[in-house]
Parts: sequence; C-alpha cells; structure tokens
Amino acid sequence: MRWRIVIGSLISTAALFWGTGAVGAAPLPEPDTFLSGVLPELTNPGGSAPGSNDWSCRPSAEHPSPVVLVHGTGGNRQDNWAAYAPMLANEGFCVFSLTYGNFADLPWPLSAIGGMLPVDVSSGQLATFVDEVLAATGATKVDLVGHSQGTVLANNYAKFRGGAGKVGRIVSLAPPWDGTYGVDGFSLGAAVRGLGVDDEFQLGFPVCKACTELMHGSGLVDRLRSGGLYVPGIEYTNIVTRYDEIVVPYTSGIEPGPLATNIVVQDGCEQDYSDHLSIAGARRARTMVLNALDPTHQREVPCLFVPPVAG
Repeated sequence: MRWRIVIGSLISTAALFWGTGAVGAAPLPEPDTFLSGVLPELTNPGGSAPGSNDWSCRPSAEHPSPVVLVHGTGGNRQDNWAAYAPMLANEGFCVFSLTYGNFADLPWPLSAIGGMLPVDVSSGQLATFVDEVLAATGATKVDLVGHSQGTVLANNYAKFRGGAGKVGRIVSLAPPWDGTYGVDGFSLGAAVRGLGVDDEFQLGFPVCKACTELMHGSGLVDRLRSGGLYVPGIEYTNIVTRYDEIVVPYTSGIEPGPLATNIVVQDGCEQDYSDHLSIAGARRARTMVLNALDPTHQREVPCLFVPPVAG
C-alpha cells in the first residue's frame, strides 16, 4: 500500500512540475508553413490547431504563464497557428487560441473569418477569453503571441481593456505599430479622417471594419501611440520582415522601448524571404518567438531558405 502512495506522490509532483498537458504526450508534428493550417480548417471546421485549447492543461513551474495566440485579419484560431501551437505544446507550454471578430451567427466558412469587427470590440472578446484561461489554469498572467492585427489587439487589450496586470509578455509577428500605408508623406488613415470620420470602422470595408483602423494615421493607431505605445511592466518582442507586403513600410513594426526587443528576420539570414503570411509559419521566426517566451533557455535560431506566402 505504501509503495502505491509513494508512486502516486511522484506522479502528482511530476504533473505539477511539467504541466498536465505535457506528461506522457507524444510530440506533435510541427509544420514549417503558414498554409499548413488551411486543410485542417476544411476538414475540421471551427476546430483548434493541434496542441491548443486543452482546458485540462496546467502550467508547469518552468512555464507558469499560458500562451494565448491572437490571429491576424481574416484568420482564426486554427488556420493561423498550425505551426505555432504544436511547437509551443511540445515545449511544455499550455497553449490557447480564440477566433475573434468573426460573424459567429453566419454559417461556415463565413463564421471562420476572424478579425472583421472593430478592434475595440474584438479586444473585449480577448479580455473575456484571457479571463477564462486564467480561471481554468490557475495562472496569474498570460503571454500573448499576436500576428498582424492580433498584435494591435493584444496591446489594445493590455492598454485599454484591463489587461495590463494580466499580461507578462507580448510577442508580435509583423506588427503595424505605426499603421500601414504611410509612405512618402502620404497617410491613408489621415486621409480617411480628413473626410470627417471620427471612427474609421464606420467607413470600413463592407465587411472588414478593422481594416481601416490599422492604417497609418488612423484614430486607433494614434490612440495606441498616445503617451507611449507600450504598457509599463510588459516585455515586448517585435519580429518583422523586410518583405512584408501588408505592413508598409515594415519598419512600422519596429518600436524602441525600455522592455522592447526588435528583430528583423533577415538580419543574419538573407535567404529568408518570409513575407506577411509566411512569418507565421517559418521555423526561424518560430524559434525567435520561442526564445522570447522562454529567455532562460535560448535555442539556436536556424537560417533556412523561406519562400514568400507558403513559408
């Protein structure tokens, strides 16, 4: 009887240290392309990327903060994170992801298109989701990994929607911190505001109300930057690519700050042609994200040929 108690105690201790989501689980396949998430969305509509949204997962002592993945415009919790969710789960993180800003009352596949609603509305959805993650895991803070619009959403939540004390790190892939399409003295967002529109989403594309909010000179971008972009106490890592065709110029995602690290994926690896999409799949950028989330265990960042779009 005593040996059963001893073994049971050892198992319980191991589970507490490693996290229940990591004990005895076989490694998940880690695809290297952003497009690897398309087929699963077709075969498993409304599902989650492998390794994410295991609500029985308990954070380990090594990785005490759950990671919440925040997709980009037009993405969702499954197709945007086919490469990232399994990587992080294999490394022992509790990983969660939501689909925000979608029209949930429409039939699939329309319901699977996220990032369409105004950013502040979607930020409220993220706030609710983070609270659910914290309640389920018993953690006190989460780390947020965002892609494209998801980076703005993460910071808007932290700065204006009550997330400041609930976020430890924000890791951003292709962030439009200064908006997009602000080049050669022209600001598309400022031009829209010049029409007398106070909230750009009122003039937004027929479906995507968030799209015009992400333009350089928009009211949303100006509000985020007012008084300083960053939220004190949160560690930021910005990972950008020179070949970004959506965030123009790509330097919009580079923002200095006392707790901020800015990385260009091509620095030291000219054969990486990651663009706005493939940065959310390529192994080089993924390793940079992993190092940002786990700074005490730095991995060697690989340098590989990466084509645009496919990754």
